[in-house]
Amino acid sequence: MSLEQAARLALRCLDLTSLNDGDTAADIDALCVRAIGAPSRGHVAAVCVWPRFVAQARAALPADIRVAAVANFPDGGLDLPRVLAEVDRIAQDGAQEVDVVLPYRALMAGRSSDVAEFLAEVRHATRPLTLKVIIESGELASRERIAEATRLALMAGADFVKTSTGKSKVSATPAAAATMLHEIAVSGLGNAGFKASGGIRSVADARGYLQLAAAELGIDALTPQRMRFGASGLLSDIEAVLAGEDSAAVSSAY
Repeated sequence: MSLEQAARLALRCLDLTSLNDGDTAADIDALCVRAIGAPSRGHVAAVCVWPRFVAQARAALPADIRVAAVANFPDGGLDLPRVLAEVDRIAQDGAQEVDVVLPYRALMAGRSSDVAEFLAEVRHATRPLTLKVIIESGELASRERIAEATRLALMAGADFVKTSTGKSKVSATPAAAATMLHEIAVSGLGNAGFKASGGIRSVADARGYLQLAAAELGIDALTPQRMRFGASGLLSDIEAVLAGEDSAAVSSAY
């Protein structure tokens, strides 16, 4: 896969994200302008914002750019009433996707049944929206825990499993991605997808994740329906590559 091919694929699969504590309405307006882009460049799959900005983003974007918002983010608390209230607001304001944080601290404490019940309730509440479950792989750390979290999310009916909030010390890594993708591949759930998120700034990094996904799920999985990138800085490097310029970002993982 050439760098240009990877850039075009990554653009189509990009959730352009702004989840800064100090985000303002002006920041979200600027994010939406970037998401749409020039007709010759094409546009991203979705924008991902705080729940309070969903209505604004939905009004600013064409229908073929989806709006995603986060719930119990980034802490991953096991507070179901809070999450259900956030999900209700997200849905009412017009989003098509919800990114919820798996209660990873509870999982690390051995409370897998509580986590499974939580995810089942969230899945019920989010239908028919697309549900992405963030497992926070950098905090889970071990291959076994990452695999367990992935299985719990898939068994609950998640449409995507996502590596990271981007707020932890360790975000997406190829090792975590490989484990998650393998669990998707052996799950028998042919429509489940993968989202790499956190610290992905170069097309070279994105290409690595695309190649991992293709190896485990097949080349047909490299679509926005099954592959996403959560990033804010990646778009600049995609634009540079598509303009025939040198990549501005240094690959951190490959």
